[in-house]
Parts: sequence; C-alpha cells; structure tokens
Amino acid sequence: MATNDPANGAGVDGDKIEQILQTETGGRAASGNAAVILFIVPLVWSLFQLWIASPLPYILNFGLFNSTEARSIHLAFAVFLAFSAYPMIKGRNVNDVPFYDWILALVAAFCASYLYVFYEALSSRPGLPTTMDLWVAMIGLVLLLEATRRSLGLPLTVVAAIFITYSLAGPYMPDVIAHKGVSLNKLASHQWLGTEGVFGVALGVSTSFVFLFVLFGALLERAGAGNYFIKVAYAGLGHMRGGPAKAAVVSSGLSGVISGSSIANVVTTGTFTIPLMKRVGFPATKAGAVEVAASTNGQLTPPIMGAAAFLMVEYVGISYLEVIKHAILPALISYVALIYIVHLEACKLNMKGMERLNRPTLAQRMLNWVVLLIGLSVLTLAVYYGIGWTKAWLGDAAAWVLGPILLLVYIALVAYATRFPELEIDDPEAAMGELPEMGPTVKTGLYYLLPVVVLIWCLTVERFSPQLSAFWATLFMIFIVITQRPLLAFFRKQGAFFENCKIGLVDLTHSLATGARNMVGIGVATATAGIVVGTVTLTGIGLVMTEFVEFLSGGNLLLMLIFTAVISLILGMGMPTTANYIVVSTLMAPVIVTLGAQNGLLVPLIAVHLFVFYFGILADDTPPVGLAAYAAAAISGADPIRTGIQGFTYDIRTAILPFMFIFNTQLLLIGLTGWLDLLVTIFGAVTAMLVFSAATQGYWFTKSYKWESLLLLLITFTMFRPGYWWDMVYPEHEERPGAQIMAYVEDVPADEALVLKASGMSLDGSDVTTYLKLEIPAGDTPEERLMAAGIELRPDGDRMAVEFVEFGSQAEDAGIGFGWTIDAVQVKLERPPKELMFIPALILLGLLAFGQLRRKSREDAQVATA
Repeated sequence: MATNDPANGAGVDGDKIEQILQTETGGRAASGNAAVILFIVPLVWSLFQLWIASPLPYILNFGLFNSTEARSIHLAFAVFLAFSAYPMIKGRNVNDVPFYDWILALVAAFCASYLYVFYEALSSRPGLPTTMDLWVAMIGLVLLLEATRRSLGLPLTVVAAIFITYSLAGPYMPDVIAHKGVSLNKLASHQWLGTEGVFGVALGVSTSFVFLFVLFGALLERAGAGNYFIKVAYAGLGHMRGGPAKAAVVSSGLSGVISGSSIANVVTTGTFTIPLMKRVGFPATKAGAVEVAASTNGQLTPPIMGAAAFLMVEYVGISYLEVIKHAILPALISYVALIYIVHLEACKLNMKGMERLNRPTLAQRMLNWVVLLIGLSVLTLAVYYGIGWTKAWLGDAAAWVLGPILLLVYIALVAYATRFPELEIDDPEAAMGELPEMGPTVKTGLYYLLPVVVLIWCLTVERFSPQLSAFWATLFMIFIVITQRPLLAFFRKQGAFFENCKIGLVDLTHSLATGARNMVGIGVATATAGIVVGTVTLTGIGLVMTEFVEFLSGGNLLLMLIFTAVISLILGMGMPTTANYIVVSTLMAPVIVTLGAQNGLLVPLIAVHLFVFYFGILADDTPPVGLAAYAAAAISGADPIRTGIQGFTYDIRTAILPFMFIFNTQLLLIGLTGWLDLLVTIFGAVTAMLVFSAATQGYWFTKSYKWESLLLLLITFTMFRPGYWWDMVYPEHEERPGAQIMAYVEDVPADEALVLKASGMSLDGSDVTTYLKLEIPAGDTPEERLMAAGIELRPDGDRMAVEFVEFGSQAEDAGIGFGWTIDAVQVKLERPPKELMFIPALILLGLLAFGQLRRKSREDAQVATA
C-alpha cells in the first residue's frame, strides 16, 4: 500500500517543510553511529511506553512503575533526545552529534531519572533535600530550559524563565502581583523533587496516554491510512464546486483522528490537496489558507483531539468520554462551515466540479445514501447490542470470543481490498485527471477503520481509561502494520510472503521510532509547562491573578474572555498547543470561573478549558508566527504572512464559537432536556455558523451589500444566543430574598441544582459576593434537604446566615464557607421557549435570500446578453 511522504511531492520545497517540521520529527539527520543511537533510543522509549500501558506488568508482577517513576523515565528519554536530536544552533552540526551534546544529553537524562533511581531515598526525606538533591534539581531545571529552547524555540523557554524569576523576586514585584518570595533551595526542591512542578499532572498525562495516541497516529500514517483518507475525500467531493478544497477540509478532519497536530496535517494532506486546489483555479494564498484552516481544526475533532484534550481529563476531573461529548458539536459545525466557506470561494471564482468516471443518476445517488445510512445504522446496532449481549453472556471470556471475530473481519476486509487497484500517491505536477470512483476507493482501506473502532469501543462502551484504550488500539494497529503487506501479497498471489513480513517488521520499527521522535517536543513542553503550574502552587499567584485580571477588565466578563483569548493567541504563536493550554488554563481558567460567578454567570469549568484550547490551536495560523501557515506556504509557493492572514479569516468562524458556548452551554450539550432540545440546538448552531460564514465572506448567493452582511451577523447572533433577546421580554429567573429559601427548597425536585447568591470572606481575607450552584437531595423537610447537602442555615433579616458547613459536602464543594450569608435565591420563571426567536431570524434570512436570488438572476441575465 502506498503511503504519503511529504518530502517527495514534486514542486514542494522539501527543505522549508523540514525546517517547519523540526519540532515534529527531530532536527538532525545524523549518520553513522549517531544515527543508530537516534534510532534505537526512541525505539526503546516506545517499547517502554507500551509496556507500562499494558496489563502485563500487573499480570506478571514484574516491571511495575508508579506514576512518579514512569514520569521520570519518560522525561529522561525526552531530554536525551532533545539534546542529541536537536543542534545547539540551528543549521550547524545537522549531520553529526558533537561530543558535548552527548554529555549534555546524558547529564540531562540522569537529572530527569533521578526521581526513579533514588525514589526510596527521596521518599524517606520529604521536604529535607540533601546538597546532592538540590544540585541535581538546579542543573536539571537549567538543562530542561535548554532542551526546550532547542526543540521548541525561545517562547516557552522565556515564559518558564519569567515564572522562575517571579518565584525568586516576589518581594521586588509591583504590589499587585508581589509575594514574599522563595529561596533558591525551596524553588529547586518544589519544581524538581516533587510532583507539583516539572513532574506534575501535565507530564503525567504525556506519560500515561498522550504518547500512545501519538504512536497510534504514526502507525496509521505508516500503514497508509493518511493517503487513504485523502483519496476517499477526493473521490467523494471532487465532483463538487471547489471539490479538491472540500476534499482538503474532509481529509484534514479525518487526519485529525490520527494526527492531533495541525502542522503534521498540513504537510501530509497539504502535499496532495494544495496543488490540486491550485490546478482547479484557487489562488496559491487561498489554497494554502484552506489547508491551514482545515488542519488547525483537525485537533478539535474527536475521538482523538490534540494532546491538550487529554489534560482536560485531569484538570477538569471528567472522563475523556465526557470531553468528547462536549467537544463534538462545536467541532462538527466548525467543519461544516469551513466546507461552506470553500463552496462560497468556489462560487466567487465560478468554478466547476470535475467529471466522474461513472456519473450516477439522481435516483442512484439517493439509493446509495439510503443504503449507506441504513447499513451504518444496522452495523452500529448489531455491534453495540451484539457485543453487549456477548459480554453479558460470556462475561470475562468475551474477549477470547470477540478477538478472533475481529481478526477474521480484518482478514476478510484485506482480502476484499485486493479486488480493487492499489491507491497510488498523486503527483502534484501531473495534469488534472479523472476522479477516482468512490466505491472502489473506499473499499481498498476499510480495514484501517478497525483500530479506530477498537479505540472508540474501549473508550465509550468498555469505559476503559484513555491509556488502556490507546494501548489496545495501538496493539491492533501494530498487528496491521506487520501483517497487511504479506496478506495483500498472499491474496493477490504475488508471492514473496516472508519478504513482505520483513518489510512489515521494518515498517513497525520505523513507526515506533518516528512516534517517539514526534513526542520529544510534547514531552519537553509538558515538563516545562509544569514549571508554570509549580509557580502557581508555590507563590499563590492564582489568587493574585483574579484581582489583576478583574482590575484590567473592570469586572466585565466579555473583556476578560477577550483578554484570555489574546493571551492564548500570543503565547500560541511560539508555543505548542499543549504547553499553551497548560499555561493559560492554569492561570486564567479559575479566574474566569470565579469572576463569572461573581457577575451572575455560572460558567462550567469544561467550557472555560475548551475556550483556552480553541484559541491555543488557532495560534497555529495566526500571523506573524503561525507555523502551520509557513508549512502551507512552503507547499503552495505563496507568502506565509498572507497565507496566515487568509487562513485566520477562514478561522474566524472557529474563533466565535468559544465565546458562544461560554454564554450558551447548550452548544456543549450541557443542560439539554431531551432529543427535541438536542435537534433544535444542532439546527440553530449549524444555521448560525453557515450564515456567519456567508457574512464574513461578503458573499451568499451573490456578492453581499454591507448592510446585508450586518443583518447576517445579527441573524447569526440570534441563532447562536436566542436567550439574549428573549430575556429582555421574558426573564429566565428572578431573585428572591435569601430568607425565602426554605419555601423554595420545599418545591425543588430532588437533586436539582439551586442557584444562590452568597457573600462572605474569601481565603485571602477579602469580602466576596458570588453566585453558586447547590444540588438539593431528597428529604422530608427543607431543613433536612439542606443538611443532606451539607449546610445549616438560620434567619438573619432578609438573609440566611450559614451556621454550619459539613466537611467534604456538596455545600463546601460549591464554595460556601462558615459565617457566609445567603443573600438571595434564583427562582426559575415559567416562560415560552427562547428558541421562538429563531422564527423572526429565519424570516429575515428568507427575505435576504429572496433579495439576493433576484439580484443574481438579473446579473446572470446581463452576463448572458453581454
């Protein structure tokens, strides 16, 4: 099976792409013994990660590592490769590794593995580091910063250095951010010898399952899945207006399932799609921009999103399945909108689709779609209920039955694929040919979907951890990489079975090494970002940031969100999405939640984290440092700055989504009341995004007047947030004095959340007034129900004073403290559904469409008579 090799595309500047991909694949192309070492070390790293993720250590009771030991070894591999695979100065020593880099690599690896080697000794003296401990910690911090500079550039290094300086120079800082300061010994001990700094949660997530998902993507790409996804998208969409551009969008979305990197997406799918877009008439700048916009959104696409998505599991405290559920709708409507933007661009340029080999009739197309939908539904139901029944019947033995069935399905799909011609890699310089047929193209690689099915099944049905789910999916992918070549040769009767087995093993070893090399940047980034997290816990800057941001924003939540978005974009210009997410979410997420609650907007924590995640990803195409734009420009031959600007104009649709789901959490599937509510939400969101795309492009059925674009923006806002207008006529709730809480609690259904306005003294001694949610359990009397929630109240005029808060209760988790008062309770009011605002918005949309269609018909008539 042919696979993509971005460096081989004709007409593509391979040197430029190699420079852009330096953080993805390693900076040196060493030879001789150095090349052997730089192959073996990442290979061993991948094997180590597979071992600790597997159940084997627990079955054999051998090779068990606790989380701290695993993080230590993980970072040791990462920093060793950072010093040996990346030169000290770019452009120098690219083919060999100087002796001093080997020494630095070994010293850095020793410092990183110190927690593993001396784990018992360090555990026996917590908080009492020896001179040796402190020297190792300080040298380790310095070398980690240098490893970060080499593998990721200066931005993250500078950010980490600023936070280290802030820790030491606290007393000399401006009063608004000053603190008492820490000693050098305390800093080194806190950041390196514990689990609150470098070896904290972020590095733990990188160790436990981010590595496996990156390895999973490398295996899929090596097997040829990337080329397969591109061909399928091209075959399915190439006949439409701007078909290659639409294929770029879809293939980048599919590649996002296996990559999670916008830059990797650009150079794999873009090598094929950008030249195709240019050949059908797209200007070079727009061709590159479409690929950039599609690739940056690839990290938003479940089930495998960017590495930062896995950090949300730890930071927000929800399962990865919940993260997928909240992220799915914004990701899908963003991609639908990008396809529509491409369609509008094609309409502007008066493009036509490419001819199919066998053009089906309308009836055949409808029948194909019906068969496809019914087939997918039947297959989904059969798998879900069939395997569920099998598990219920066979219990723990189900895996021994389902495993062979999966194997037989895989062999059958490989045999089926041999009935159709192999997929060849497109030559970007070749003349435009005919579209490949959709059916045969899809059927050549159906078996690539099986590992993804295994992954989704483990995550959603078995409810395995992301680590164990990724392990089983990766294990099956390893099996495919080894066996697909000999099986294809066997069923095609080509012979050379054992030679193809050897090639499969070579592919596997190269995939394992490539996956580990791709992890160097992420491993180092998560460790360095841990310095920021450690600074927050060491200095208490988290509490200071709330006052600082409130001062800058004047307490206005919208200004605060804009401030956070700008910070994410600026940091993301030179930092990986993962590190950007860790830094900004650590500093800003609690601030947004706190200040939002004080202003009466209870923002779910997942919404804030997704907000930061989105803007960190958008930084990949934000001029002047958008690396994805530079990669696309290297392929298209356009100016990278103009490509980035054009790509960002396409991505404005993605930029407004985070603001919308902060104020309308139904877009994250939070607070829905049923299927009808879900369908209405999806309809409103998709319509709003399509209308917004037309407004920002200045073109719908024909070129829009400025006042038409403004009306389209108004319709967009109404469809996204109908409650804004509805609340002016029918308020959602009213506030009643806190003294009336008992009467209200008596009628509240069991386990329903009650919104309270409370005030009291915060941890830093300042007076706070905030809104909070408190779930009220069932009970016979209001007093009993409140006690079950962990709170006891007594009347105090129009308010209720908090007499008692139970430790570990819902009330304490909600933020209520002893001595606080309940000033008011929010009571929901009966009102018509806010979605009724869709009606005037759709009527206005219809009138605009009518006007544009009439104008277009006149323009077409004028062109015809000219």
